[in-house]
Amino acid sequence: MKKNILLVDDSALMRRVLCDIIESDDRFHVLDRAVNGQEALNLLQKKKYDAVVLNVNMPVMNGIELLKELNKQKISAKIMMASTDTQEGAQVTLDALDLGALDFIHKPTNAISCREDEFQKRMLDVLEGVIESRAPEMGKKTFSIDEIQKTRKMLSIVQKNASKITGNRIVAMASSTGGPKALQSVIPKLPKNLKAPVLLVQHMPVGFTKSLADRLNSLSEITVSEAVEGEQLENGHVYLAMGGKHMNLSTTGGRYTIHYTDEPTREGVKPCANYMFESLAGATRFDEAVCVVLTGMGADGTEGIKNLKSKKKVHVISQEQSTCTIFGMPKAVQNAGLTDQIVPLDQIAQEIIMNVGVM
Repeated sequence: MKKNILLVDDSALMRRVLCDIIESDDRFHVLDRAVNGQEALNLLQKKKYDAVVLNVNMPVMNGIELLKELNKQKISAKIMMASTDTQEGAQVTLDALDLGALDFIHKPTNAISCREDEFQKRMLDVLEGVIESRAPEMGKKTFSIDEIQKTRKMLSIVQKNASKITGNRIVAMASSTGGPKALQSVIPKLPKNLKAPVLLVQHMPVGFTKSLADRLNSLSEITVSEAVEGEQLENGHVYLAMGGKHMNLSTTGGRYTIHYTDEPTREGVKPCANYMFESLAGATRFDEAVCVVLTGMGADGTEGIKNLKSKKKVHVISQEQSTCTIFGMPKAVQNAGLTDQIVPLDQIAQEIIMNVGVM
């Protein structure tokens, strides 16, 4: 049975083009179209859809206003953002993800570019992921500063025990669909005196990762930044991979630095966590790598961790299914027999601390 889609865009031409792309895949059917957020809201109050493809900039009610209204009325919908705003307006995109949108795609400014094979494939892949995702809990607030501070107090006991850990460790994390929101339940709970550097790959295109790093940094004690080519790793620092390049750990003369490469996509993504995990093999200064696999579609991370485990001591933490937006990446790691711990999202930070220690 085909999956029913609601398409929301104020441009008649763009509605036609996006509709043609969606219906070119025999799994999907555009059941309804709306020209603004108000029309979409009226439909969502009466009907259920398998997914909603939502523009941002529209008259009467824009995409962000619609998301806020859906939260207010607690109407759950699986929403994919598709807007020209999502490229330069990275902040708007993160706001949409915070409000319950599950994923996004940058829509070209002209219809001709939308018909290019690369855009069409990317759009259909993202739409598939959104449909397979767990529906968001509308009306539930994003992790707040107050909650973060309360959690830090609870983690103080964990940190006392973690201070007894000896040896050097490195943390490597991977996330995709649902990741930007999930990371707000992990990174802000990590202490600034974490006795390990943290490498993080979140599947995102060029132009978005710096905004995500800045947002996580503003919520956190630990330092979070978009990783820069050649910078040396330090404990108590999260290095987020830049969109559009593959991030690796480089080992030169006893120094451990960030190194980007420009190979083609792997697992259909760039950055790809497999490269990051595999690059840890030569990091002899670190006695153990703690690999964390969070929510996401596909299997990125599995091959990389498998290759790493054959060369180095590795402890793998994967997110528990019921707390994932989409269980693909953690499931793949678990099915491959690589997982050492299965942990709910809200407990992942404490398990990282317990496994790497504090300074």
